[in-house]
Amino acid sequence: MTTPQVDSGDTVSIGPPGDVPAGSAITATPLMKTPSLEVVRLVVPAGKETSNHTAPGDATVHCLEGAIDFTASGRTRRLTAGQMLYLAAGTLHAVHGVEDASVLVTIVRCEQGGRDAG
Repeated sequence: MTTPQVDSGDTVSIGPPGDVPAGSAITATPLMKTPSLEVVRLVVPAGKETSNHTAPGDATVHCLEGAIDFTASGRTRRLTAGQMLYLAAGTLHAVHGVEDASVLVTIVRCEQGGRDAG
């Protein structure tokens, strides 16, 4: 999917994900990307999870609706609608859907890229 081009001051719709079909996979919708900033909306169905991975920069993870378990640095934290956490660049992490959830991820890019853990 192509990331929309935005200029400074443009508005971007994060839109609700709508109903999540049973058995669907986690989806990532790029909302905007510049050389130093990336914003992605994740739709995380209940029971689905990501593998361990890292982000290419400091990030915030903001649960817009539903609930996720977010595991990083050996701790799992439950995020529900309206809660947000900070994640340092390069921190190994994973997400598990507790309820169908919509999550806004904002990454401030740095020199070293993130990578899958394996």
